[in-house]
Amino acid sequence: QVQLVESGGGLVQPGGSLRLSCAASGRIFRLGWYRQAPGKERELVAVITSGGSTNYADSVKGRFTISRDNAKNTVYLQMNSLKPEDTAVYYCNGYVLSGMNYWGKGTLVTVSS
Repeated sequence: QVQLVESGGGLVQPGGSLRLSCAASGRIFRLGWYRQAPGKERELVAVITSGGSTNYADSVKGRFTISRDNAKNTVYLQMNSLKPEDTAVYYCNGYVLSGMNYWGKGTLVTVSS
């Protein structure tokens, strides 16, 4: 069974930074972060494979960094230069070899003055 638990969300001013964490259980081969703003569909933010290969949404390239600690089975999202449009619920996602995707319950990031 797979469980994902996010933490690190909160309120931050524009230009500020936050670091999100996702503690995972189970055998997960790809971990990632998605986000969903009010009234919008969930979108990909960043993903990282077990081998360390990463991909980012164009909207966050150069500002966000995804990383993975395999010893702790934890994925992180360092978010810098935050903008109001980054405001969303951020969800941790895990992909396993069976083809199933698993989701955390989400953590809210609010970027506002």
